Amino acid sequence: MEQTIPAASHANTGTGNTGTGNSGTGNSGTGNSGTGNSGERAALLDGYRRVRALSERLCEPLAIEDYVLQTAVWTSPPRWHLAHVSWFFETFLLRPFLPGYRVFHPRFEYLFNSYYEQTETGFWPRPERGLLSRPTVAEVYDYRRHVDEGMARLIADCADRDWPAVAARIAIGLNHEQQHQELLVTDIKYSLAYNPLRPAYRADLPSSEPGVPDALDYVACDGGIVEIGAAADAGFAYDNETPRHPVLLRPYRLGDRLITNAEYLAFINDGGYRNPALWLADGWAAVQAQHWQAPLYWEPDDDGWQVMTLGGLRPLHPAEPVCHVSYFEADAFARWAGKRLPTEAEWEAAAAGLAVAGNFLDQGRLQPAPAAARGTDAPAPRQLFGDCWEWTASAYLAYPGYRPPAGALGEYNGKFMCGQMVLRGGSCATPADHARASYRNFFYPAERWQLMGIRLAEDEQ
Repeated sequence: MEQTIPAASHANTGTGNTGTGNSGTGNSGTGNSGTGNSGERAALLDGYRRVRALSERLCEPLAIEDYVLQTAVWTSPPRWHLAHVSWFFETFLLRPFLPGYRVFHPRFEYLFNSYYEQTETGFWPRPERGLLSRPTVAEVYDYRRHVDEGMARLIADCADRDWPAVAARIAIGLNHEQQHQELLVTDIKYSLAYNPLRPAYRADLPSSEPGVPDALDYVACDGGIVEIGAAADAGFAYDNETPRHPVLLRPYRLGDRLITNAEYLAFINDGGYRNPALWLADGWAAVQAQHWQAPLYWEPDDDGWQVMTLGGLRPLHPAEPVCHVSYFEADAFARWAGKRLPTEAEWEAAAAGLAVAGNFLDQGRLQPAPAAARGTDAPAPRQLFGDCWEWTASAYLAYPGYRPPAGALGEYNGKFMCGQMVLRGGSCATPADHARASYRNFFYPAERWQLMGIRLAEDEQ
């Protein structure tokens, strides 16, 4: 029987001061909670509805078969993403704070928990999320409507004594859903690229204009003692962005744009994937074991290279930023170029005070874009926000004085502080109001299905 999926509103996204850690991570935050006045509640409900509508709008181009597809253990089916973010609101807000709330289905807590160990029911294994045909996609959309109705009642009727805690958790939940919006896009891309037909998610996505990149330049950055991390009065931030603290930096120079496909192609043509001297030991092992010869989604053809995009298979554009590279590839390229990757403190110090503007999800490109022409003002890094997440040389560790929140909400960040590397800046699949200078994304160094790119740095001579 044909299933009808409800159309989503095309309202703009955004909740004001929002953001999230990514990588399937980042579910505990800090920020100002409200006083519970009617104007604040109405604004929060509006923001809630706009974020929720975007998740469904991102799924509108999908065929019904696409919703249940999981082609790798590190991805999740779109149906699971849609249900999991609803599970968050049901588990952490509706069940504890809305009197008389009726859960939609008693087993959904088990099916759509991600990996919270401190809940009562456990969770279905992540590698097996695509093995289930039920619940149907239509039932998952019914689940979303059920949760949305409950959230509207909670926001309207929440007791003033509970409102600060409820408002803070709603902010976390909205940021969590924005996180999964980016994962939706990148998981869909991976699944479609797995198909030998190379189907497009949206064939109408724009292509970059022909052109060549300008020469890479470097911006001098002062050293000294700088403060990094989220300030207490800066609005929402995840716990892993705190506490704000001083860091001592030596003077350094930061690449004024992201590394391009053309520059990375020169690395490939110079034998970059065949030279073990350029690679960390684990990186060289990954090259050998996984037979890497180019970034993920690059495909050779008679005319050079094509690349799989959300708009389908397209010729490689030389001026677009290279993306879908692992930390190992980024580090090897930096060695080949005689440079290094910036630390996360260097990146944040350079980004501090700059407008959070760039090629985000809101622009609708869903593909990194060539850097804008260099301006005539004082030199400043371009593409710091949007386009591609930028690998840093920093391991994902706790800041000095960090303490994870108590309970299940404290699991999402602190327990992952081992073996991963930090990325900064957001990507073309990140909602624009979801990024900020203090935002810490993190992935394992061999992962590359996310929109990950390269910015170089060097010590000041």
